[in-house]
Amino acid sequence: MQDGTSLRPPRNLLGSIRVNMLNSGTQKRDQGFSLLEMLIAIGVILIVAAITVPLVMNIVADVNLRYAATNLGGLVRSARARAIRTNTHYSVQPVTLSSGYPAYYIDRPGVAYTDGDPLLPVNQNITVFPGTGSGAPNEATFVSTDLTFTVDPGADNPSFNARGFPCIYAAGACPQAGAQGFVFFLSNSSITGSVNWAAVAITPSGRVEVWTCDGSGNWLQRS
Repeated sequence: MQDGTSLRPPRNLLGSIRVNMLNSGTQKRDQGFSLLEMLIAIGVILIVAAITVPLVMNIVADVNLRYAATNLGGLVRSARARAIRTNTHYSVQPVTLSSGYPAYYIDRPGVAYTDGDPLLPVNQNITVFPGTGSGAPNEATFVSTDLTFTVDPGADNPSFNARGFPCIYAAGACPQAGAQGFVFFLSNSSITGSVNWAAVAITPSGRVEVWTCDGSGNWLQRS
């Protein structure tokens, strides 16, 4: 009959097992990811990118549109301030730059752009529609309900007289537009195909308002 000590494996055998196990774990770590694991990781990244990239691009397009509307509103305010300061009428007018891109500038109504006139280049991805008929979501409701004034139907360049009231230039004069105001609609198409909308409104009192349209066609006043 053998004692209990004879059943124990030799020490050198236990050491060999430990070494082999350590070597096996080390080799597995050294091998890195398997091809299947890499394919799974790449697939997850592509799925996440397909979901998030369009959202990010839409956000970027919306931010750019809001900047454009805010800047156009600022140019209109500058035209009004200049008309009051110089005691004459000034207008915000469109011009095509030598680069082919559109822009808006401030000068006396009907006077062509010259170097030194306040100028606002418009991003090539943004389209500006003076007056109504832009095709903006719920445009008719926005004009008749959200705007508390009648929009100039002639899509004239918005001008201001010496008192800072909107006027319509014609034949060397710029009579006050009465209860009428002006509106610009702006649109921006993102690479995903979605179209964002904003508006710059000039009330009969000369107040400048910036509006944006949400995804449901609701118009929200920003300033």
